[in-house]
Amino acid sequence: MDPQWLLDTYGNAFFWLSMVIIFVECGLFFPILPGDSLLFSIGLFIKRGDVDIALGVALVLLSLAAFAGNVVGYEIGRAIGRPLYERDGRILKRKYFDQTIAFFDTYGNKALVIGRFVPIVRTFITVVAGVGKMDRKRFFTWSAVGAVLWAVGITMLGYLLGNIAFIQNNLEAAILLIVFVSVLPMVFEWWMHKRRSRTTV
Repeated sequence: MDPQWLLDTYGNAFFWLSMVIIFVECGLFFPILPGDSLLFSIGLFIKRGDVDIALGVALVLLSLAAFAGNVVGYEIGRAIGRPLYERDGRILKRKYFDQTIAFFDTYGNKALVIGRFVPIVRTFITVVAGVGKMDRKRFFTWSAVGAVLWAVGITMLGYLLGNIAFIQNNLEAAILLIVFVSVLPMVFEWWMHKRRSRTTV
């Protein structure tokens, strides 16, 4: 989903469509949606005057959409988590649940904040938290912290860079860079996993 195409196609409705996409990515099992690049583009479009909404209002609404998506994902996991866990499916494997619960135990509240910045992880970490019956107060509190840091941080990045002519004229390249940076944590984790595997052999 190209943000510029969405803007050209939907005009001012682009922002509200973006809120829906953010909500869905954060809680309804659609990990391939462009959350990071969309937030960056919203900030840039507001700076350029292409989107008619106050920056402060946009930041609040995007944070709420991200948090609401997480809450829905958590409640889905909590409601039907045991059947998902016992089923041990091809995508939602039991070992992934166990590993994520162990990840929570190791990193504590930071897991909910750090996971927010990693594509795919931010989609599934919510349902796994629900499956693991994480305390609601703990989940809601730190999920809210992560939602605000993610939505505000990346949107503000786009807004602050919105005056740079190179960024404005090369939006696709800027978005690709955002996507590349966002997947670095997964690449690093994969590399560390391979190193640990070699060490234990």
